[in-house]
Parts: sequence; C-alpha cells; structure tokens
Amino acid sequence: MELTLIARVRDGLILATSIEGNNDQSGDSSMVKYSNQAKMLFKKLNGAPAQQSVESGPYVFHYVIIQNICALVLCERSFPRKAAFQYLTDIGNEFLNSYSTKVEQVVRPYHFLDFDKYIQQAKQRYSDTNKYTMNAVSNELQDVTRIMVTNIEDVIHRGEALNILENRASELSGMSKKYRDDAKALNRRSTIFKVAATIGIAGFLFLVARFFIF
Repeated sequence: MELTLIARVRDGLILATSIEGNNDQSGDSSMVKYSNQAKMLFKKLNGAPAQQSVESGPYVFHYVIIQNICALVLCERSFPRKAAFQYLTDIGNEFLNSYSTKVEQVVRPYHFLDFDKYIQQAKQRYSDTNKYTMNAVSNELQDVTRIMVTNIEDVIHRGEALNILENRASELSGMSKKYRDDAKALNRRSTIFKVAATIGIAGFLFLVARFFIF
C-alpha cells in the first residue's frame, strides 16, 4: 500500500494521510503524481459510487465513501482487492469514531495528521500476506467483484461532456437573447420609419393641397 488518504466528501478537503513509498527521487516523483491524481479523484466524489477501484498505470486506487468522508488507498495491481477494501473500511470507521464531530468544522487540509499512527498499524495488519490472514479477510468480506473498476482518465474527465453541453446551451441562450434584442431594435427602427414616412407624406399632401387651393 503506497498511499493512503482520507478526505471530506463535500469538497475533497484532505483530512489525513500516510505515504509509504521508495526513498529514491524517482519514487518520490511518482508519489507526487499519484497524490495529485488522488486529489482530482476527491473532486469527483459527488454522484460517484460509494465504492470503486480506479486503475492508473501499474497501480490501482481503491476508495470507499463512509458517511461524509472518503478513505482512499493506492495499491499495486497484484494487491488483493478484498484486503484493500477491508483496510479502507477499517480506517474509515476508526477515523469517524475518533473525529466525526470535527470533520465538517475543519478548514485546513491535513488537520488530523495524528491519525497516521492508526493507519500505520492497519497497514501492517492488512499488508500481511500470510495465507491464514488473507483467508480470514476473504471470509469476513462481501464479494467485491461487483465493485466498479474504471480508469483514472475516465474518472478525472467525467462531467466534461456535460459541461460542454451546458456551455453550448449557454451560448445558444446568449445568441437567442441577442436575436430578440436585434429584432426589437429592428422593429423600433421600422416603426420610426413608418411614422416618419407617414408624417412626410401627410406634410407633402398638405403642401400640395395648399398650393392648388391657393
């Protein structure tokens, strides 16, 4: 498990984190990349499934939404999905047991860094590849095959098509308003022209009548 994050669902604010990765520069750079992807995932939580796996290169993001928080972990593709979701459920419930009354009050990211201690303990338990441990996890968990698996690009760009349609609708609305305004202006000019023409003709007839009469 390379990266663990807990965020607030309504705005994606990161509340707690723990990173386990390589100490070399390339490893750090890689984790920055995946951390940024995780932040983008948190911005897409509204309307998202309560549980999901999102593939990204050699890794997979797994997340669960519990009440008003989202617990997310980045794992290698070979890591058992059942263990990942059990781990997320564990840390998510423990986080709420400890901080549920404070979640909506927090305004700064990474406010609950002290929760890293529990995350590290949970990682040790669920990262144990001992056959007995993994069988126990499998027996405790519901079937995860029904949990959606998607690609990071699909999730990050989700909603853009809708935004395009909304923008086009807005443009059409603006064009329609401009057309109505132009039509009103044209009608006003037409009315003024008709009135002026009528006055002009009336004045001409008046002058003609006066000339012939006198």
